[in-house]
Amino acid sequence: RAAGGENPTFQKLQQWFKANGGGLNMRAMFDGDLERFNKFSTTLKTDDGEILLDYSKNLITQEVMDMLVAMAKARGVEEAREKMFSGEKINFTEGRAVLHVALRNRSNKPITVDGKDVMPEVNRVLDKMKAFCQRVRSGDWKGFSGKSITDVVNIGIGGSDLGPLMVTEALKPYSTGGPNVWFVSNIDGTHLAKTLAHLNAETTLFIIASKTFTTQETITNAESARDWFLQTAGDVKVKDFGIDTENMFEFWDWVGGRYSLWSAIGLSIALHIGTSDCQTWLLSSPLDQNVPVLLALLGVWYINFFQAETQALLPYDQYMHRFAAYFQQGDMESNGKYITKDGSRVNHHTGPIVWGEPGTNGQHAFYQLIHQGTRMIPADFLIPAQSQHPIRDSLHHKILVANFLAQTEALMKGKTPDEARKELEAGGLKGEALEKLLPHKVFEGNKPSNSIVFKKLSPFTLGALVGEYWQYWWYIQCVFY
Repeated sequence: RAAGGENPTFQKLQQWFKANGGGLNMRAMFDGDLERFNKFSTTLKTDDGEILLDYSKNLITQEVMDMLVAMAKARGVEEAREKMFSGEKINFTEGRAVLHVALRNRSNKPITVDGKDVMPEVNRVLDKMKAFCQRVRSGDWKGFSGKSITDVVNIGIGGSDLGPLMVTEALKPYSTGGPNVWFVSNIDGTHLAKTLAHLNAETTLFIIASKTFTTQETITNAESARDWFLQTAGDVKVKDFGIDTENMFEFWDWVGGRYSLWSAIGLSIALHIGTSDCQTWLLSSPLDQNVPVLLALLGVWYINFFQAETQALLPYDQYMHRFAAYFQQGDMESNGKYITKDGSRVNHHTGPIVWGEPGTNGQHAFYQLIHQGTRMIPADFLIPAQSQHPIRDSLHHKILVANFLAQTEALMKGKTPDEARKELEAGGLKGEALEKLLPHKVFEGNKPSNSIVFKKLSPFTLGALVGEYWQYWWYIQCVFY
């Protein structure tokens, strides 16, 4: 198939954009079509409430969306998905299958690699994780001195750190009765030293999260943690300290690190929130797969036609404060390449710089650039309809929601010179002072955004968002690039 910019459907879209792209105006499109929201939004029903995706505040028409979908089909997105699910070694640079989807295959439908069904091994490891976590959380599994475990330290980096850290932070409200979980990733000794300063060796469990056990940062931190443990323990019984094979959890080469949340790399998650909630997280049902396709194609649209260089992820939930960092790795590691599968250089742009912070912190840090800067920054806004902490009769959450709605509307509508003038006049300004200030109060608007609203941040909802929105989105964009 013709790659990216050489594809006829891509070229057709280029021609359309040259003729019409400059005239796309969201404010005018909303004014001219009262059904725009209904046309460009979808509500997904899940076992844990509905998830709304509103993509109406984008620089799109139905014709554009039809051409984007045609481009996806021409690039073989549907066939590529089947290749992934069938166990074909689509990671040809390493000669590996890409089967993280098997980790959530609760139908137990056979998924094969080299003619072998991997599901029995997947289930065996997941069952082993469940049993281990139950023993630790119940106090049955004890430290060397016979005391129960109070703290768990996950030592890993990249996908062995960012994902588990993001999830444990997001699901803190569900951690009742579990041990404290700490994460050490940086080779800078400060990270490990400051963590160990809080811990008691008698009640601390270390998880060495590594796919190869050759990553310099992880192995160095693990060895230093072992030295601290042995010096603190001071007991002849632990002089031959090592890792019991019973405490090793298999992690297969067909699971990429950035996709490994549902594998043994997620052991820290299960220890933190418990096996019941973790099972809910693991088994979250696939959503309508048209949704990640739409999000992926919108990304291609902005990167390659509007020359957008970044993508902002803006969760309006403090528990999701590591959300953008996790997806930053996933997207930029997956699609941060300039060579196609056949070894030639691409003739189009590939993945964006992914970044973000939770709202409303970001509003007081960088939203100025999104609203009035010279670069287009497509943004995804996420918010739960219900707060985990409805203090003061949900006053805080009401203000949070109001900010969420106001920001997406302001990005779309902007503020015209006439609107800005009326505001300044209402504030008592007039004459030369008004005219001098007026240009600075104008917002061009027409800035694209998606709004994703869900009932409440829960293990199920988070699993659905991670697994079906963004992880599948990366793959779809990868197929195009």
